Amino acid sequence: MKKILPLFSYILHPIFISIYATLFYLFCKGDIFTNQEKYYVLFQILIITFLVPVLFFLLLRSTGHVNSVMVPETSQRKIPLVLQCFLYILLVKRSIVIARYPELHFFFLGALFSTILALICSLFKIKASLHMMAISGLTIFVIGLNMHLQMQNPYWGALLILMTGVVASSRLEMEAHTPKEIMIGLLLGVLPQLLFLYLWL
Repeated sequence: MKKILPLFSYILHPIFISIYATLFYLFCKGDIFTNQEKYYVLFQILIITFLVPVLFFLLLRSTGHVNSVMVPETSQRKIPLVLQCFLYILLVKRSIVIARYPELHFFFLGALFSTILALICSLFKIKASLHMMAISGLTIFVIGLNMHLQMQNPYWGALLILMTGVVASSRLEMEAHTPKEIMIGLLLGVLPQLLFLYLWL
């Protein structure tokens, strides 16, 4: 188990969460969008939330500003979090607009607020688990979308709650965070999503 748990820190790395959320959203609302539109949305998300951050990480690593994909030091998180804020703003303003993708729009808006809060924490040298922030935000989104679309399927929510616990265990097993940092990350992920949940649920 000790060898398996760290794998979840990579499989459920924050950089993949936006893709997972988009895939779930398109799966649940598949009849509304054409296949061409689905591919277009996924392509945008892949470029903005995955490829750009990866290229930026490689640049930061080559210049010595970060030394690991997990960004363990609080001081190293400021630049990536600022970039993430700008990318989320680009998404909600230009790509995932409220008129066409309301639920996904509010998910990314919640993710933006979570990222801003994480940035503020880093400025005050408070370390929060970005893994927990990401997976807990996704969990609230999935549960909310399940309720909103009246899917009557509790399994997705239950699976994500389980995965949230697994990620927490993984981060603790890797000694990447203390229980306090895990809880801070959980709150940063949950609270903004709950706030915006009231606007579209």
